[in-house]
Amino acid sequence: MSGLSVLSRWLLLGEWRAHPVRAVLAVAAIAVGVAMGFAIHLINAAAFNEFSAAIKSLSGQADIQVLGREATFDESIYPVLAQYEGVALASPVLELQAAVPAAKGSLRLVGIDPLRAGYIAPDLLGVPAEGRGSDVLGDATIFLSPAAQSWLNLGKEAPPGNNLTLRAGTTDFSLRVAGPVARARPGQRFGVMDIGALQWRFGQLGRLSRVDLRLRDGANRAAFEQKLTADLERQFPGRFRIQQPNDSDQESRNNNLSRAYRVNLTVLALVALFTGAFLVFSTQALSVMRRRSQFALLRVLGVERRQLLRQVLVEGASLGVIGAALGVAAGYALAATALRLFGGDLGAGYFPGIKPQVVFTPVAAAVFFALGLGVALLGCLAPALEAARARPAVALKSGNDEAALSRLSRVWPSLACLLLAGAFSLAPPVFELPLFGYVAIALLLVGGIGLMPRLASSTFRLLNRPLLRHPKAPPVLALTLARLANSPGQASIALGGVLASFSLMVAMGIMVASFRISVDDWMRHILPADLYVRTASGGSSGFFGKPEQEAILRAAGGNPVQFLRTRPISLASNRPDVVLIARDIDAADPGRLLFLVGESRPVPPGARPAWVSEAMLDLYGAQVGQTLLLPLGGRPAPFFVAGVWRDYANQSGSVVVRLADYRALTGADEVTDAAIYAGSEAATDTIEGALRKLPFGPALQLARPGEIRAMSLQIFDRSFAVTYLLEAIAIVIGLSGVAATFSAQTLARAKEFGMLRHVGVTRRQVLGILACEGGLLTLLGVACGFALGLVISLILVFVVNPQSFHWTMGLHLPWGLLGTVAFVLVAASVATALVSGRFALSGGPVRAVREDW
Repeated sequence: MSGLSVLSRWLLLGEWRAHPVRAVLAVAAIAVGVAMGFAIHLINAAAFNEFSAAIKSLSGQADIQVLGREATFDESIYPVLAQYEGVALASPVLELQAAVPAAKGSLRLVGIDPLRAGYIAPDLLGVPAEGRGSDVLGDATIFLSPAAQSWLNLGKEAPPGNNLTLRAGTTDFSLRVAGPVARARPGQRFGVMDIGALQWRFGQLGRLSRVDLRLRDGANRAAFEQKLTADLERQFPGRFRIQQPNDSDQESRNNNLSRAYRVNLTVLALVALFTGAFLVFSTQALSVMRRRSQFALLRVLGVERRQLLRQVLVEGASLGVIGAALGVAAGYALAATALRLFGGDLGAGYFPGIKPQVVFTPVAAAVFFALGLGVALLGCLAPALEAARARPAVALKSGNDEAALSRLSRVWPSLACLLLAGAFSLAPPVFELPLFGYVAIALLLVGGIGLMPRLASSTFRLLNRPLLRHPKAPPVLALTLARLANSPGQASIALGGVLASFSLMVAMGIMVASFRISVDDWMRHILPADLYVRTASGGSSGFFGKPEQEAILRAAGGNPVQFLRTRPISLASNRPDVVLIARDIDAADPGRLLFLVGESRPVPPGARPAWVSEAMLDLYGAQVGQTLLLPLGGRPAPFFVAGVWRDYANQSGSVVVRLADYRALTGADEVTDAAIYAGSEAATDTIEGALRKLPFGPALQLARPGEIRAMSLQIFDRSFAVTYLLEAIAIVIGLSGVAATFSAQTLARAKEFGMLRHVGVTRRQVLGILACEGGLLTLLGVACGFALGLVISLILVFVVNPQSFHWTMGLHLPWGLLGTVAFVLVAASVATALVSGRFALSGGPVRAVREDW
C-alpha cells in the first residue's frame, strides 16, 4: 500500500508540474464558483437575519400583536383590547415613514406611549438628557437611533438643541433631537416620538398601526390568539389580523420579501462552478489521452483497474479540494467586504436601514465545499472510467487517442437529457421557486455538450466533401477539415468549454437585456403625462390635500390633471403587503394608463372594477372575472377583477382601482401624486414655473417622464450589478478555459506536427492549420452556443422569471454584446492556437517523432 501511495503521489505531482496552467485554471473556476455562491449566501443570510431581528426588536416582549388590514385603523379598538379577558397590558403603536427633505429619503418613525411601552418594548424608549425627563412626552421632541443620527449627520451623540426637519403633506416642521434610543440595533435607522405628538404632527389623529399585548401569567398564547381572532372577525369582519411577533407567519412574511432574489443570485453564482466542471473534464480528458500509454504500462506492471480509476479520481478531487477550500475562504472575505462597503441588499433594496455583520456558518461552508468537490469529481468521472476500461494492448499503441473518446459520440443520452429538459421546463414551481426550470437548464447544457462530437463530425464532413471533389482545394483547409471530421472526440473537448461558457453568457445577456428593455417599454406606457408632481421622494407622510389639489389644477392652466393615491393593504398574514393604487382611470379604456396583459372583461353594471398585477394571479389566485375583497374604509369591499396589468414596481402584488371608488369607500381626499398633460415642451415649462411659485412650491418634486425612466434604469442597473459581475466572470472563465484547452491540445500534438513536417508540410502551413482549426471549432461552438443559449434564455424569460418574480417580459436580444463576445472568443482561440503551435513546433520534426522510432 505504501508503494501505491508513493506512486499515486508521484503521478499527481508530476501531472501538476507538467501542466500547471491547466490545473490552476480548473482550480480557479471552482474557487470562483464556490466563492461567489458562498458569499451571496452569507450576505443574504446576514441581511435577512438582521432584518428579522430588527423587526422583532420593535415588537419588544409583546405576546400578541393586533394589526390592521390597512396601514392604520381607528384607535377606538384600543380600549376593547385593553379590557379583553386575559390581557395584562396593551400598548398602542403608530408607525409611518416620514419624509426627510434634507436627506431626500424617509425615516421610520415609531409613536409609543412611553408609560406603557416601557413594560413591553423597553428598547424603544428614548434616553432624555439629565433633568429633561419630560421630553419623552414632548410634542416637539424626537429620539433617534445611532444609525439614524449618523445618516442625518447629527453626530454619534445627540445633544439637546439639534433640529430635524420632517415633512407632513406639503408642510415642513422641525423637531428637537432630545437624545438617543435606548438599545437600538446596529444599523437600525428609526426615530421614536410620543404617540400623541406623532398623530398630531402628521395628521393621523385617532389612528394606530398596531396594538401590542402582554398576556396575564399562565395564559395560553395559541388559545388566546384563536379566541381573539374569532371575536374580532365576528365584530369587525376583514378588518384586523392577529399574530405573534415570533410566529411562522411573520418569518414567512419577511422571508418572502427576498427569497426569489436570493435563490436566483445563488444559482447564477453557481454558473461559474458549472463551467468549472467542464474545465475539470477537459483537463482530465486531455491528461488521460496523453497518458494512455503510461496507464497501459502501469496495468501491464500489475496496477489494477480500480486503482487506476482511483488515481484519476484523486487527481480530479485534488483540484476540487483546493478550489473549494480557496472558494470558501474567498467567499467569506468577499461577503465581509461587501457588507462593509455596500450593505446587505446587494443593490436590490430589500433590507434598508440595517447594518448586518457576516457570520461564518459551518453547515453552509460544508455544503458549498461539497459542491466544489462534487463538481470536480463529476468532471473527471468520464475520463477516469475510460482510463480504467482501456485495454493495455490497444492503449500501448500510438495514435489511438480518438478511440478513447468514442463513447462521447453516443447520441441517446444527450437526446434523453434534452427531452427531459423540455418536460421539466413545463413543470410548475416548487415552493414558489422555479426549481424544475433550473434543472431543465442544467439538462440542456449537458445534452447540448453531449451532442457536440456527432455534430462536429457531421458538420466538418459535410464541409469537407466539396474539397475532396475539388482538385485545387487549399491544402491547409483540406487538412484542417479532414482532421476535424475524423477526430470529433478531441474537437468536442474544446467545443464543450466554448459551448458551456458562451451559451450561459448568451442566456444571461438575453435575460438581462429583455428585462431592461421591457422595463423601459413599460415605463413609457404607464408614464404618458408630460409632468409628474409629488411632495417627497420617499415615505408615506407626503400627500396633497384638497386645497393643494385645487392649487395644482389652477397652475395647470386648464390642462388635464390626473391624481393618484397609493397605500399598502394586507391580504394575507404570511405575505408582504399589497400596494393599492387609486387613480383617475377610465374603465372603458384602462389600457391607456395600464400595461394590460392577457384577457380583460367588461365591467358589470354597478360593480367596482379593479385591475390586478400579474403577481396577484400567482400569489393570491386572483382571476379575471371574479370578485376580490379589498380592506378599505374599515371593511372588506368587493371589486370586480376586470383585467391584469404588468407591474415591475411591486413584486408582492398590486391592485388598481378608480380614485372615485376609493374616495367613496374611505372618505379620504388626499392623493400622493399628480400627472399633468401639457401637450408641448413650452407648456410644460410654463406649468412647472407656476407650480414652483405656489406657497408650497419648495416642497414639490417635479419630474418629467424621461427623467423618471433614466433614474429607474439606473436603479435597475444597480440592482443587477451582481448579475453583470457574474456574467463577466463567466465570460472570463470561459475564455480562459477555451484558451487552456486549445493550448493543451496543440502541445499534445507535437508528434503529429513532426510527421506533417516530415512529409513536406511547411511550418507556416502547420500554423495555418492550427489557426483554421481554432477558428472553425470556435465558430461552430459559438453558433451552437448561441442556439443553446437562446433556448436557455427562453426558459429564463418565460419560466424562471415569471415563477420567481411573478411578472412577464418580452424577448430582446443584445446583438452588440453577443457579437462582441463571439468575436473576442474566436480571436482568442485563433491566437492561442498560433502561440501554442509555435511552441509545439520549436523542437524540430526529428525530436517530435523520436518516440515512434
